[in-house]
Amino acid sequence: MNIGMLLLVIIGGFAGLFSTLYICISLPFTIVWKIYRRVAKGIPIMK
Repeated sequence: MNIGMLLLVIIGGFAGLFSTLYICISLPFTIVWKIYRRVAKGIPIMK
C-alpha cells in the first residue's frame, strides 16, 4: 500500500471518528438544555 493512500485512510478515519464523537456528545447536551429552558423559562422546546 502506498504512503498517499495510507495517509488518506488515516485522515478519513480521524474525520469520521471526530464527527461521530461530536454528534454523540452534543446531542444529549442539546436535549437536556432544551428541557431545562422549557421547565425554567417556559420557552417551547421546538423554538
